[in-house]
Amino acid sequence: MSSQSHPAAPLAQERAKYVEPVKSLHFPASAQVPETQLHLDLRTLLYQLLSNYLGHGYTVGSDQFVYLDASDPGRCVAPDVYIKQAPRGEPIKTWKVWERGAPDVAVEVISDKDSKPGPWGEKFATYQALGVQELDAVDLLTPEPKLRVWNRIDEVLTERLVQGTCAESLVLGLHWVIAPVDSLPRALRIATQVEPLVLVPTELERAQAEAERAQAEAERADQLEARVRQLEAQLKQKDF
Repeated sequence: MSSQSHPAAPLAQERAKYVEPVKSLHFPASAQVPETQLHLDLRTLLYQLLSNYLGHGYTVGSDQFVYLDASDPGRCVAPDVYIKQAPRGEPIKTWKVWERGAPDVAVEVISDKDSKPGPWGEKFATYQALGVQELDAVDLLTPEPKLRVWNRIDEVLTERLVQGTCAESLVLGLHWVIAPVDSLPRALRIATQVEPLVLVPTELERAQAEAERAQAEAERADQLEARVRQLEAQLKQKDF
């Protein structure tokens, strides 16, 4: 029998009588929050990379409210990217921890607001309460980009020592890497290995690589055809 609780059937709810009038709580699916074009590009890129690489066995979302408390709609956070090691199922409007459990991994692309100690401290405390197993934060706004990683050790998000611009995700079995991509001089990307570095390609990089392969094959075919014509011409000269 499933350990998850299920809401009462609608007909049973209609028949039931309650001590006090039923009060409904509203958990919004969206809010008007300013976002720069760069921040949108960075989080969308990472969301697409993770979605394509991890496949249907994982749930990957971006910038959706994750609610911690069924009694308080104010206790929520909207990760730039989040990952759950479970199939997504139906499209997700909001993520409610009491229905789906906590995401396994959350990623934050640091914005101007997050760079201030107060807002980041509040957000970090929310992630601690949320129960994610890994929290990753990348700051690309500073002259020297910085990657930070926390893992949950004995129920506490504990920061790992990260040297340079690469760090392994202990939950996902891949590597976070700060590297250029498409038109962006630096972004948070994923790699299957770091020595040598093997980045998971974007759709544009994949298309470019395919085009280069096709061009190389066409050039080899042209060279082979030219060589055949040359040999045929040489044989004709010998026949005379």
